Amino acid sequence: MSVPTATQARLESLIQSDRVVLFMKGDRRQPQCGFSAATIGILDSMQSDYTTVDVLSDPEVREGIKTFSDWPTIPQLYVDQEFVGGCDIVREMYNAGELHEVFGLEAPDRSAPAITITDAAAELIRGAMDDQPDLCIHLSIDEEWNHQFSLGPAAGHEIVATANNLKFLVDLQTAPRANGLSIDLAETPQGPNLSVSNPNMPAGINQLAAEDLKRWIDEGRSFQLIDVRTEQEVATAALPQARTFDEPYFNELQTLPRDTPLVFLCHHGTRSQAAAEQFVQLGFTDIHNLAGGIDAWSRNVDASVPVY
Repeated sequence: MSVPTATQARLESLIQSDRVVLFMKGDRRQPQCGFSAATIGILDSMQSDYTTVDVLSDPEVREGIKTFSDWPTIPQLYVDQEFVGGCDIVREMYNAGELHEVFGLEAPDRSAPAITITDAAAELIRGAMDDQPDLCIHLSIDEEWNHQFSLGPAAGHEIVATANNLKFLVDLQTAPRANGLSIDLAETPQGPNLSVSNPNMPAGINQLAAEDLKRWIDEGRSFQLIDVRTEQEVATAALPQARTFDEPYFNELQTLPRDTPLVFLCHHGTRSQAAAEQFVQLGFTDIHNLAGGIDAWSRNVDASVPVY
């Protein structure tokens, strides 16, 4: 099966539009699947400027790129107009340092994180390995700071951290997140299980009442007010102090100090919460979500802003 000529021309134009182009579900600001989000997380740690193409908004591109690259899944990464691969290949190349070479970057820091583990927790792990001595302990910490322990073979590119005579294999993204990690044993209704204390976990998202946002504005506080709604919604009802969350603004926000106060708003507070969570993953520490969204602002602060 071949790609129609017109579609192929479109795809070639998109691939040639930037040095790094990612075909994904959603966009860089709001990925719509876990594999796209994972790939974005890797690229964001390496590149400040690249292009994303939302295949969900264009079925022709979505199906065409699969045939064009002879690759059945999304996301798909192109660098210098050459197909690199999907999420798993990008992750493998990143952890092996090969993606750094592709981007012309220095070899990644492979320093082992400092991990401590109590005797009781170490004994639980050793017990789980009694019948599987050839397997290794893998520790991963994802963008949402979920900690996962598993047993499996070594891939060969992991970083090795040693604690209490146990070896933990971690990937490049996990290594800095795991530095200072403490592992203990906790009693749960299902029996003893591992518990972790991680000093690197970012602060949570504060829910900011509309009345408090009004007070911040009146006091002249310095913060970024970020509106994640569609252009049509903003045209219907808007706060003059807010900026629309478009691609240039997203790139600008990423250059700010990580302690910059950020306030996200949408219609009722759901979409803005999701956007705020993305910036937690990027390392920002002073993040707020407008509780109830602009609807709460209209009802509780300024009735001149239309309710829709």
